[in-house]
Amino acid sequence: MKLHLTTAENNHLITACDTHFIEINKQKIGGSLLVMPQQLIKDWGVASFATLNEAHIETIAEFNPEVVLLGTGEKHQFLHPNMTKSLTIKGIPLECMTTAAACRTFNILMSEGRNVLAALIVENS
Repeated sequence: MKLHLTTAENNHLITACDTHFIEINKQKIGGSLLVMPQQLIKDWGVASFATLNEAHIETIAEFNPEVVLLGTGEKHQFLHPNMTKSLTIKGIPLECMTTAAACRTFNILMSEGRNVLAALIVENS
């Protein structure tokens, strides 16, 4: 699916997403990633939702975002609250949704000037 936004103002913009890639500023990335308006981590190291662990969430917490959008793949899934302790301690909310929904929501929040972090799971099969 292609996503549209009029301007990214030198920020990272999600321009498309599919089941096997995310496109940031028209550059395809074929694996799970972390994206913020001014930062991009192309290899988050998460192969699938099933392999997600507390250390992956701690990595997210280190960025101190205002809100985290977790794109869980094609299927909407939820994390056990014990996995999100590092975010809870810092008062950072986490929203779980499909990866496509997280991509759309990231662009909206980024365009509003929010310090949002999208943790997007892209399964390569």
